[in-house]
Amino acid sequence: MPAEAGVPAGPRHQARERALGLLYEAELKQVAVEEVLGGLAAQPDPYALALVRGVVAHQDRIDELVGTAARGWELERMPVVDRVLLRMATYELLAEPGVPVSVVIDEAVELAGRYSTDDSGRFVNGVLATVAAVARGS
Repeated sequence: MPAEAGVPAGPRHQARERALGLLYEAELKQVAVEEVLGGLAAQPDPYALALVRGVVAHQDRIDELVGTAARGWELERMPVVDRVLLRMATYELLAEPGVPVSVVIDEAVELAGRYSTDDSGRFVNGVLATVAAVARGS
């Protein structure tokens, strides 16, 4: 199936989209990510797997950064897709210094616009800009 106009379709974009789906499924089912991964017929792309496992391994630090940046919002009250995207992008900002900040934020905003609420893109953008300033010193 061809990509939609204006939607990135590169391997990293697809890996982020897959990681979003896996983290979302684990969150909704309230099960460990490893349980979700164990139920797959085939393992996801290595980058998707790295994102998923990285979020899990560093969730306390990630939640601290996101919680501080999302002034007035508790993580538990955020839409699930937004919370998962913020965690995933924050992990990427912390652990993947070779990926430009603008790429991480743009990808998260695009996925938020596609899979979450009408206001999610702006919300995710604002929170991640603040997180990036802390995580990358930019």
